[in-house]
Amino acid sequence: MRPTASALAALLLALGLAAGPAQAHDYAAGALKIGHPWSRATPGGARVAAGYLTVTNTGSTPDRLTGGSLAAAGRTEVHTMSVEKGVMRMAPLPNGLEIPPGGTITLAPSGHHLMFMDLKTPLKQGERAAGTLTFERAGTVPVEFVVESIAAKGGGQGAGKGDKGHAGHDHAH
Repeated sequence: MRPTASALAALLLALGLAAGPAQAHDYAAGALKIGHPWSRATPGGARVAAGYLTVTNTGSTPDRLTGGSLAAAGRTEVHTMSVEKGVMRMAPLPNGLEIPPGGTITLAPSGHHLMFMDLKTPLKQGERAAGTLTFERAGTVPVEFVVESIAAKGGGQGAGKGDKGHAGHDHAH
């Protein structure tokens, strides 16, 4: 007897094996549409990681991403990244990021991101890390961050040449 494709997929899931790149996953909170929260795997001993995603506001009132959490981290901040005299610098955005009506914000490598600090355990490729996003109007939204490769560019795309990730930057804390 030959197993069906769905039986094989169920077996792979039960064994914790992925059959290809991480699948996109989306969330909604009122007028907000949250697309594919993800992070990169971290080496052992790493104390920080970053979270990336998109948020689209389909409503007529602005909202603001003010923070979040990650079960594996002690604290989370919304950060921005800039380049000054050839040096990348990161800094917290104490007021978060506004999502205008009809607009989309993108948190991505080399740009705005969530900064997960005081990691309790490494983030491992292929896992999902439980967390939340906090919005001024929409409140707290539970999400899972898909952990991609250490050099991933996002969206299940995998590593790319020249993608240096989150290391080697001045965090300006």
